[in-house]
Amino acid sequence: MQRIFCTALALGALATTALGQTIYPIDRAELLAGARFDLKVEFPAVPKAADGVEPAPSEVRVTINGEDAGKFLGRDPLIDRDEDRLGQTAYWLRSVSLPKAGHYVVEASDGTNRSKVEWDAYDTPEGRLAKNVILLIGDGMSMAHRTAARMLSKGMRQGRYGGELAMDDMPSMALISTSGMDSIVTDSANAASAYATGHKSCVKALGVYCARNRSALGHPNVETIAELAKRKLGLAIGVVTDTEIEDATPAAMVAHTRLRTDYDNIVRMLYWLQPEVVLGGGSLNFRPSGEAGGKRKDGEDYIAKFKGAGYQFADTRQSLVEAANNPKTTKLLGLFNDKNIDGALDRKFLKKGTVARFPNQPDLTDEMRAALEVLSRSPNGFFLMVEAGRIDKYSHSLDWERAVYDTIMFDNVVAMAKAYAQKKGDTLVIVVPDHAHPVSIIGTYDDAKGEQLRDRLQTYADAGFPDYPPADADGFPDKVDVSRRLALVFAAYPDYCDTGRPYLDGENMPAIQRESQATGVAQPVPGTQTTTGSAKPASSGDSEGPAVANEVYCKRGSARRIGNLPITSRNGVHAADDVVLTAMGPGADVLHGRRDNTFVFRAMARALGLGR
Repeated sequence: MQRIFCTALALGALATTALGQTIYPIDRAELLAGARFDLKVEFPAVPKAADGVEPAPSEVRVTINGEDAGKFLGRDPLIDRDEDRLGQTAYWLRSVSLPKAGHYVVEASDGTNRSKVEWDAYDTPEGRLAKNVILLIGDGMSMAHRTAARMLSKGMRQGRYGGELAMDDMPSMALISTSGMDSIVTDSANAASAYATGHKSCVKALGVYCARNRSALGHPNVETIAELAKRKLGLAIGVVTDTEIEDATPAAMVAHTRLRTDYDNIVRMLYWLQPEVVLGGGSLNFRPSGEAGGKRKDGEDYIAKFKGAGYQFADTRQSLVEAANNPKTTKLLGLFNDKNIDGALDRKFLKKGTVARFPNQPDLTDEMRAALEVLSRSPNGFFLMVEAGRIDKYSHSLDWERAVYDTIMFDNVVAMAKAYAQKKGDTLVIVVPDHAHPVSIIGTYDDAKGEQLRDRLQTYADAGFPDYPPADADGFPDKVDVSRRLALVFAAYPDYCDTGRPYLDGENMPAIQRESQATGVAQPVPGTQTTTGSAKPASSGDSEGPAVANEVYCKRGSARRIGNLPITSRNGVHAADDVVLTAMGPGADVLHGRRDNTFVFRAMARALGLGR
């Protein structure tokens, strides 16, 4: 496991931008005593003495509470006088840890420049409060998603719901603030990394602080909870998602890279750590390019590597069930789509997206059931992260019905986790989004009121209640295109045509590059696109050039929206709103009030006793 933490420094290359900090970890960082991290100081220039000769290494001085940092942490420093030819001097102490809880003052000087940060280290109570921790992340799940999921799955009559979501009925609740060290609005990489490490970082970063290094894998590392739990307690680890397994949230459990899209190296890091359960999509980056269904650039076959390491492999729902039910299975790799697994609305009802190509994809509940079956065979307990990632992706594409059906699916996973925890009595369950989207329910669309969108939109008393049919046993209405539908709207959007109707032919693609229309190239048609990542956060660069509304949707009765996002945006974006966490089980009592996202890591570490 040490290998993944250190070797990541040697791979890849990407120029990055300084964020103004000179000492990493940053000021006011909160560190778990005994957890590993890289201490780095970046001095602003290659220091020279008065005679123009480089000063002796002794003039580069870093102290912790007044004592030489290397001696304090038991590690000899590496001093690079022109790191990456960036015109800076870098001081490194790699893979160190603080010995005990307390307040630490770190000061750095090169004889001319001085800087200082202060850290607080914490430990955990004696013993373990919980044997297992289950972290359930609804990616991008906002209050409107929860509210709409409750309306569709439980119904509403005379202003009262017909029941509660599983995630609603939990004894602990907190508001979680999600901003990163670089911006008020985070992406999924930075947000999930805060949960996984207890450190705030920057957009696109996983398990690292964002320094000035040119290499995407050369930035200062911080240990993840998966690494820590394996190293200290020998816990089994599960990483489960309905997106590509290399995507930001699952990758945050194991990866150390400044570039969240570095899928080849993220797969390599998964292999280095070897979580006992790895389930999701994204098989393309496990197979070498040149082979069918492969795109790895290094020629390696990581499915073969995982099999060689003792993993059972599944690529359909049936093979997943068979592998999990085999009592000898203690390691399980499942890859069920070459990109993202299709969402609940497409798999169960509309049969769109990539369902024709991958007809036997599992539901997230199937993955959850398999993960619990395998991980429960670990005598030391387990840490399991399960992500419902397409809530976020469908929200980026302004496709709220698909996002809400996946929220209902996610709530079924929550119910499974609660049932397991109630039976065992030794499991902490945390349910939390990683960030919000700017979405709200403002009324209903009533087709009987007219043809134009604004005629159909009903507010206040005129809104009444939607007429979705009663939900099935899993909480899903079997019809989404009813005559009176929820009006769930997005506050941030590109140029697009709003139909006020569900996208029955495939995931929404609200905007496209202007060149596609200017040159007469046919616009993407709903249902023909791969619904596997077309909706990317604006921070990743939506488009090379200006974007325009996708004219496929600009039909009679739709409303043409002039976007309020940058002109290159083709999709919706995240919001800085706080998100709602609910929790139950041993250790959940500390999750209340308003907390920073880094506190989620602290609560999990406390429950597992990782600071001792």
